[in-house]
Amino acid sequence: MTDGTTPTERLTAFSDAVFAVIITIMVLDLKPPAQATLSALLPLWPTALSYAVSYLFVAIIWINHHRLLLFARGATPKLIWWNFAHLFMTSLIPFSTAWIADTKLAADPVLFYAAVFVMVNIAFLGYQQEALSQASDSEVSPTIRRITRVRALITLGIFVTAAFVAYWFPLVGFGLVCCVLLIYLRPQVPGEGLERHAHRGHSKSIRDAKEETL
Repeated sequence: MTDGTTPTERLTAFSDAVFAVIITIMVLDLKPPAQATLSALLPLWPTALSYAVSYLFVAIIWINHHRLLLFARGATPKLIWWNFAHLFMTSLIPFSTAWIADTKLAADPVLFYAAVFVMVNIAFLGYQQEALSQASDSEVSPTIRRITRVRALITLGIFVTAAFVAYWFPLVGFGLVCCVLLIYLRPQVPGEGLERHAHRGHSKSIRDAKEETL
């Protein structure tokens, strides 16, 4: 590379653009009531609730995605494809959100909504594994690696449970999906020192690029 960028910056830029589009699509699905009264907003509570939950999920997914990518030293084929898989599954969130909003949290739509997050989590596990495989033990200790993997598996189990429960009790299933927010609120991997490592990797890439051009 001769433009001074790190090996993962293009991957980061592309991923950020996809997340921005996902959020924009969700916003475009919000339709105002025809009546000019505040009481007309009350029947729209499923839309408001589903939008708020999905928006927060997308925000948390982006935070974890961004922090994990700081550990990657190179955009390997496996990392790129896991990233594409993760983004594809995340792109289904606006569709599933609109469905549960329009049907007022009916059973099948909530089941599908939970299933989307199951697929998001599976893709995230692969993405996380590939990104952390490029980090040294000084950056991410074996204990932290184990904790992040266990936490991801726990959330996956909750999403699977929510999908099954939603078939008979959709509100309970949706509630289980919301409970995962409490686990996700803190990023999957600690961010302490990430910017320093990323800056060091960026400087090294620039030096290597300059040496190659001499």
